[in-house]
Amino acid sequence: MPEAGQEPGAGQEPGAGRAARVPFQVVEVTGPSMVPTLYHGDRLLVRYGARVRPGDVVILRHPFQQDLLVVKRAAERRPGGWWVLADNSFAGGDSTVYGTVPEELVLARALVRLRPLTRDQRSVRGVLGWTASALRTLSSSARSSASSRLRAR
Repeated sequence: MPEAGQEPGAGQEPGAGRAARVPFQVVEVTGPSMVPTLYHGDRLLVRYGARVRPGDVVILRHPFQQDLLVVKRAAERRPGGWWVLADNSFAGGDSTVYGTVPEELVLARALVRLRPLTRDQRSVRGVLGWTASALRTLSSSARSSASSRLRAR
């Protein structure tokens, strides 16, 4: 999946299987559209059915390929749904291409980003550096970064 692939349970509908019992899931980010906020290989703890506010990082079904899940930033609510943007404007693949995303296609809100440990970070110094930057909540920093991007457009 070009934007966000699910870990165990891939391909399940949000209301099916594990997602029906627990509203939280871990997804893996693939692709460059959310750089510098998220990088390829980052993992996100997401909550299905969570209230979405402008500035939140969200998981949604691609409007034209509904079997594809993507990660974008909910910029603003408009008539007909959410206007979503990629943090990396050069990567494309957001509402500037496919328009407003219907509310029912916005599935989950990302709560926490976990950056995986790389091989070159196996030393004590590397692990300490990774610890300082690996876990980050997306809710508070997301709003400030989205608002600055929206002002720039």
